[in-house]
Amino acid sequence: MRVLAADPKHDHDKGAGMKKGVAVIDFILRLGATAAALGATVTMASSEQTLPFFTQFFQFQAGYEFFVIAMAIVSGYLVLSLPFSILALTLNTSSAAAEAAIVYLAHNGNSDANWLAICQQFGDFCRQSSGAVVSAFVAVVIFTVLIMLSASALRRA
Repeated sequence: MRVLAADPKHDHDKGAGMKKGVAVIDFILRLGATAAALGATVTMASSEQTLPFFTQFFQFQAGYEFFVIAMAIVSGYLVLSLPFSILALTLNTSSAAAEAAIVYLAHNGNSDANWLAICQQFGDFCRQSSGAVVSAFVAVVIFTVLIMLSASALRRA
C-alpha cells in the first residue's frame, strides 16, 4: 500500500484560486451595486415635476432630495472603499425604505393623515420614483451579498 503525501504547492494553488475567484465575484458585484445605486441616484435626481395650481404663478413641485443625496453617498462609497460596509448598507437600506414609504403615500395617500394620493397629477414623478426604489433595493441585495463575501474572505484569511 502506497500513501501519497499532500503536495503543499498544490494545496496553496487551490487556496489562491479560491481567493481570486472570491475577489472577482466581489468586484463584479461591486460594479453591479455601483450601477444600481448610480441609476437610482440619476433617476431620482431627474424626476421632478411641477404642476400649476389655480394660476401659473402658484405651482406644486414634486421632488425628493434626501434620497438623491443618500444614494449619491452610497455610490461614492462603493467606488472608493470597503471598510464602512455596514454603515453604507444601513444608509442604502434606510434611504430606500424611506423612499418606498413616500412612493407608497404618493400612490395611495393616507386618509387618517388627510394626505391625498398625488400620482394621478404627478405621474412622471411617481413612475421614476418607483423605478428608483426598485434600483435602490437591488443595490441593497447586491451590497448584502458583497458584505457576506467579504466576511467569508476574512474568515478564511
